[in-house]
Amino acid sequence: MLIYLYRFLINIVFILSPIIIILRLVKRKEDFKRFKEKFCFFSHKKKQKKLIWFHGASVGELLSVIPLIKQLEKNKKVDQILVTTTTLSSSKVFNNFKFKKTSHQFFPIDTNFLSKRFLNYWKPSLAIFIDSEIWPNMLLNIKQKSIPTILLNARITKKSFNRWKLFKNFSNKIFQCFTKTYPCNKETQKYLNYFGVKKIKFIGNLKFSQNNLKNLVIPKKLKKFTSNRNFWCATSTHDTEEILCSEVHKNLKRKYKKFLTIIIPRHVNRCENLLSSFENLGFKVHCHSWSKDISNETDIYLVDTYGETNLFFSFNKIVFVGGSIIKHGGQNPLEPARYGNSVLHGPNVDNFKEIYELLKKFGISKKVNSIKSLTDGVDKLIKNKHNSKLLTKKIEQTGAQILNVTLKEIRLILRNNEIK
Repeated sequence: MLIYLYRFLINIVFILSPIIIILRLVKRKEDFKRFKEKFCFFSHKKKQKKLIWFHGASVGELLSVIPLIKQLEKNKKVDQILVTTTTLSSSKVFNNFKFKKTSHQFFPIDTNFLSKRFLNYWKPSLAIFIDSEIWPNMLLNIKQKSIPTILLNARITKKSFNRWKLFKNFSNKIFQCFTKTYPCNKETQKYLNYFGVKKIKFIGNLKFSQNNLKNLVIPKKLKKFTSNRNFWCATSTHDTEEILCSEVHKNLKRKYKKFLTIIIPRHVNRCENLLSSFENLGFKVHCHSWSKDISNETDIYLVDTYGETNLFFSFNKIVFVGGSIIKHGGQNPLEPARYGNSVLHGPNVDNFKEIYELLKKFGISKKVNSIKSLTDGVDKLIKNKHNSKLLTKKIEQTGAQILNVTLKEIRLILRNNEIK
């Protein structure tokens, strides 16, 4: 009966969708030319050949499968690849890549009618859902059409598991739509077993295979400023964590006369308030967006722009990853680690537990839980020079192994004629 309730509610969303879309257009969260794709007005043509369809929510999910898509484009048995996402930012990221066989569309609103229309148009030979993207109408219609369906890099947190568990019969029905599932961690594997999923294979986290390191150009002013001082970076910080980092800065400045703390908040719109807070505490602050010269007295370099975190990872050696001192579940530490940084983090990293455990095994990450332990952690890493190339190599080797096994799994499906 829950599927009928779900369909009733999603139909209400569909009725209200013109208003929602208009509001999102005003806020520049929708593509004016392409939002109609969410109503199954397609911008690309389906070739009358075999098509593999990938679906992920946004940028993170998209980037995790880019190495996989690049390899599948070389496969002669794959004629066309479709990627769907739900966000404007992900479509912009997709446009940065040059593909021959692969095109992007926005995922339709999950009504029964639109999901059927989508499938009848694209006729995918294989559907690959990424991470935690679960859309009941689409999945039930895929199963009805007997289309092989994979849940790749599957991630179910304890919080989401507790929600799904409330409706166990419904959840069993939805999760059992997948032909095969590949959990990104052991916790998710346990939850999939609970929902009666039969074919489960643990490979590892596909996000290790992302290899989008670029030779980024550091602005001359910043390069000159950081050349003769010790510094560290705090990224993806949430409320209260920035003030904690400023206390760490105060402690370390007693020891290192020229010392800089770079802070990249998770939500850039908080930067104006953070600037005021830091200045009220007596810190000299420079914002990344400012064109004026960086004062020699600068304590905190506040990154108030979007999409430039990798620039700062590329020349740092020590990165604290936020969302982990507070009870948020942590943020993904792979990007700073991939650039050869040593990673510090708080105790609350449940959302990325196994990634942190692997980084700890590699000697890349360390847990801290207070101003003192974070101060000591940064201090120790300043003193101990580390081989960033070796850290990067460990990440790359793990990623290559996971990517190769994933490719073998998909090729096996192709070879066994599971794709129609």
